[in-house]
Amino acid sequence: MTATTHERVPAGPPRAVAPSAAGPRARKAAERRRLAACGVLMTPFFVLLLTVFLIPVGTAVYLSFFSDDQPGLGFGPERTVFVGLRSYAAVLTDPTFLGGLGTVALYCLIYLPLMVAGALALALLLDSGVARLRAFAQLGLFLPHAVPGIIAALIWLYLYTPGISPVIDLFARADLTVDFLGVHTVIPSIVNIALWSNLGYNMVVFYAALQAVPREVIEASVVDGAGPVRTALQVKTPLVRASIVMVAIFTLIWALQLFTEPMLLSQSSPMINSRFSPSMYIYDAAFNRTNYSLAAAASVVLLACTIALSYGVTRFTSRADAAGEEAR
Repeated sequence: MTATTHERVPAGPPRAVAPSAAGPRARKAAERRRLAACGVLMTPFFVLLLTVFLIPVGTAVYLSFFSDDQPGLGFGPERTVFVGLRSYAAVLTDPTFLGGLGTVALYCLIYLPLMVAGALALALLLDSGVARLRAFAQLGLFLPHAVPGIIAALIWLYLYTPGISPVIDLFARADLTVDFLGVHTVIPSIVNIALWSNLGYNMVVFYAALQAVPREVIEASVVDGAGPVRTALQVKTPLVRASIVMVAIFTLIWALQLFTEPMLLSQSSPMINSRFSPSMYIYDAAFNRTNYSLAAAASVVLLACTIALSYGVTRFTSRADAAGEEAR
């Protein structure tokens, strides 16, 4: 009888499996789905950017290079002609427009530090727990922001107008004469309206940023012997630097578009004319003088100033952050 033996062959190392052709195709399909999802999510942003920014800016740039002209000493038919940079030259050499830029620059120098410092101080007070009934304090500070800008300007116009203002009557009883709309007080009066309307909103932004500060960092500073003021200025404030920069940039952009408050106050003050600010100059050129080319050129110049200043603030803060990182 013959015995058949089956030898066991030792298993060798596993053979490398050839990469499947489906692998790259699957990765490409996943990448396409990811890009499609990103496109769907970003579409509303690009639609809004196109409709509310790029198209209006392009229209303003186009209008600034053309003007309606009537040949024949004004008796011929009106036609649109290319004028090149003539409207820009007229804007940049107009003393009323340059004066409006100076007025807005002074307004920003007063308003911007007061807004950022005041909103940050209020947020730090609320975050420290000093203020009681914190929720009601936040509501009371934020409530003026819910009032429309026109209504707020009308309220303060009533308080600034002599003869009907209870505030002026109160000062008169103390033998004090105050002209809130005088040559030296009109800009501080406008700053007061803007602070009253927007201080609470920016305070909420800072307060939300302070809530994200790690409590362990604050507790460590207290253990090291830092008092409330030192903790607020040297610990909390640097940690919300990004929010401070954001609020400063948005406040600057808003301040450069100053329009509502001086437009309404101009009804009671001779110190505010129809070209008090660049925005009022644009309004006057477009709707009072029907010079749309001049209004468009002034709009483009104001946009360029806004972009340049915003970029300057961003670059300055970026360099300050980089210098701080190197110092550490």
